[in-house]
Amino acid sequence: MTETTLDPEDRKIITLARSARARNAVPEGAAVRDETGRTYVAGTVALDSLRLSALRTAVAMAVASGAKSLEAAAVVSEAGAVSDEDRAAVRDLGGAATPVLLAGPDGALRGTVTAG
Repeated sequence: MTETTLDPEDRKIITLARSARARNAVPEGAAVRDETGRTYVAGTVALDSLRLSALRTAVAMAVASGAKSLEAAAVVSEAGAVSDEDRAAVRDLGGAATPVLLAGPDGALRGTVTAG
């Protein structure tokens, strides 16, 4: 999937993730879209007693809000890949085939993997 063929709804979650990262001045921003089209946006959580990636936080927010499944997830980060732990969280709620989009801080899509 290239920038030009990116679904508008997927572009939206990348934009939301990028905004969360910039607004909160955190290393990562993430957004997930549930089975009803609702989106959940989060940044990295880095407390002394609690550390969560942005993507795991967004998945937790979706679960806490009653989401039953995920259609897609996006993370905006300097990282070159989506961690296994992040993919596992998406897989737990969305299933192995759920796409996880990775974008750089500029919002440019770097790649798409499945949660599986």
